[in-house]
Amino acid sequence: MTLNGLERELLAHLSAKFGIAKANKLKVNVVRYADDFVITGDSQELLEQEVRPWVETFLAVRGLQLSEEKTRITHIDQGFDFLGWNFRKYSGTLLIKPSKKNVKTFYRKVADTISGHKTVKQENLIRLLNPMLRGWAQYHSPVVAKEAYSRMESLIFRRLWRWSKRRHLNKSAEWVKKKYFHSEGNRHWVFAVPVARDDGGKGLLSLYQISGTEIKRHRKVKGAFNPFDPEWEQYGEQLRQARMEHSMRYRKQWVSLYMSQDGLCSHCGCALTKETGWHDHHLEYRMHGGTDALSNRVLLHPHCHQQVHAGKIAVTKPARS
Repeated sequence: MTLNGLERELLAHLSAKFGIAKANKLKVNVVRYADDFVITGDSQELLEQEVRPWVETFLAVRGLQLSEEKTRITHIDQGFDFLGWNFRKYSGTLLIKPSKKNVKTFYRKVADTISGHKTVKQENLIRLLNPMLRGWAQYHSPVVAKEAYSRMESLIFRRLWRWSKRRHLNKSAEWVKKKYFHSEGNRHWVFAVPVARDDGGKGLLSLYQISGTEIKRHRKVKGAFNPFDPEWEQYGEQLRQARMEHSMRYRKQWVSLYMSQDGLCSHCGCALTKETGWHDHHLEYRMHGGTDALSNRVLLHPHCHQQVHAGKIAVTKPARS
């Protein structure tokens, strides 16, 4: 909150000094996440002589100062790190990749976890590692991460191989492989352990496959979007639905909503199908205190959803027959 106004006031300062038309040509843009921010400009001189002094003054008024260690001015062809990613242009093409520092820090965390649990059961180690691996891989899934995924898997495999061999110093490599590594479909050397399934049978509990994480490009959000403005409620719902489409938890919720509505749109009463599609609508807007509980959500046809928001129409769940 202390930094609120940084973006707006910087652009206002440049417009007042250079005029709106020239200020737009300077390509000064601010991207901020909490207290981390990046400011772009069309020249090093502009950033050094105009933007940085203004930012330092802006912060000084609030009792803050730039970190000399973290603050630098660089060309996009050399790239920079931001929020765990490296932004850099290669032959004119911008590529965003996991930063080397982020990869190194995460690997150290995984290596320390493996080293700190030398005597635990394989099943327990896998259950410790899987949330870490899944979380890291999914964080980087919107960017160019396949190479980093493969490299991380290779490094972790070596650690796990050493972990496995250390537990059985008098056994052969073939014996160790057979005990701790299995084949799963077309994959071999999978760090896994047989476990009992709920149905009484046997299955494999496998280490999360980082390289199997789907790369899904980030959907750009409209710059004017305000999640607290009722006029943007429908757009916010669509963004949320797009994010949740790949979540098993939310797919199950949509099935529950569909069944509770007998497969009918809550506005027009006609059938919801794959062909018609559907939108997830909050009866009481989230910005007005509405929750994500199923009791506050219904499924609507996309065109019905638009009509409901445009006409401020109240809808209810269809009564089940």
